[in-house]
Amino acid sequence: MADEPIAPFPDDVLELLRDEAEVDIETWSEPRGSRRTTIWVVVADGAPYVRSVRGEDGRWYRDLRLEPHCAIYVNGRRIEARAIPADDRASVEACSRELARKYAGDPAVSVMLVPHVLPTTMRLEPA
Repeated sequence: MADEPIAPFPDDVLELLRDEAEVDIETWSEPRGSRRTTIWVVVADGAPYVRSVRGEDGRWYRDLRLEPHCAIYVNGRRIEARAIPADDRASVEACSRELARKYAGDPAVSVMLVPHVLPTTMRLEPA
């Protein structure tokens, strides 16, 4: 029996993530437990995406590769999610396009678009 497709995040959650400049992501690792990191998030083609500015060296990214369950904290809300690697060309391009649009006035956006960080693109799905 095939896995049921996961329902997307509700529209109000997508709008919140689309509009908020920064969110906190909570990840877990052994033996440290949980940790929160402030990151950028974009919504492209109806799905939230995150990318590690430090590439594979980003702690939260490494945590998610080992344990994909996470929580996003935004505007006083806790949103449980599961991070799915999204390093296919379409996902990477969609995420890059939205990063460039959403953070156009921020000089740090260029670091999010360099080749070595592109493979760290992850899509968030409801947990």
